[in-house]
Amino acid sequence: MSGHSKWATIKHKKGATDAKRAKVFAKLIRQVEVAAREGGPDPEMNPSLRTMYQKARDSSVPLDTIEKAIKRATGGLDGVNYEQITYEGYAPGGVALLIEVLTDNRNRSGSDVRSVFTKRGGSMAEPGAVAWQFDRKGSLLVDGGADEDELMMAAIEAGAEDIVRAGEAWQVSTAPTDLHSVRTQLEEGGFKVLEGDLTMVAQNLVPIEDAGSAKKVLDLLDALEDIDDVQDVYGNFDLSDEVVAQLD
Repeated sequence: MSGHSKWATIKHKKGATDAKRAKVFAKLIRQVEVAAREGGPDPEMNPSLRTMYQKARDSSVPLDTIEKAIKRATGGLDGVNYEQITYEGYAPGGVALLIEVLTDNRNRSGSDVRSVFTKRGGSMAEPGAVAWQFDRKGSLLVDGGADEDELMMAAIEAGAEDIVRAGEAWQVSTAPTDLHSVRTQLEEGGFKVLEGDLTMVAQNLVPIEDAGSAKKVLDLLDALEDIDDVQDVYGNFDLSDEVVAQLD
């Protein structure tokens, strides 16, 4: 099981149960604001906003909260200007990490990210040292009860690139520009899409052979995601079913 698939599934489970729900909402709203500011307030004319809007709704962010964020971003309400930054680094065991940040204070964010790497046994990397190992993709998590053959046929017809098991769900991969259309066709076909997002997928994976090492990597990812300015963290690690079972 690839690291990004496992981590996406873990994050989806946490979204419904985690005591940090308010922090999750705040991060999603920030993503909506940035997408609206850069591409305009109409989701139908702004693919990035459409993706972030749906991502927020998947996580049960109230509709009026999303609409207020769009108004702030487009001048209807006072808001904050956020800068997009990507940090790169390595977790214990040589696992490559990409950390996507939206911040109103570059110095604060850089200090927070560096502190987590230091405390959790990782290391920061120079810009470009890690990014080339990842490709931007669309990712949909579909309810795991769906029949594999039926989902495979429907996904291929909709234009998806791949389908793999991701814990208790199915992960459907698409080209970034096809995320919305594939999701729409799958939902129209009766499949339950749990969430959809643009993600970074590793070209090659680093196997993690034991639960102890896996826990160190996941603890670092968890600590990075706990930073307010951090929106997403991606890694190129691979977990065997045995390791996943031990972690569970």
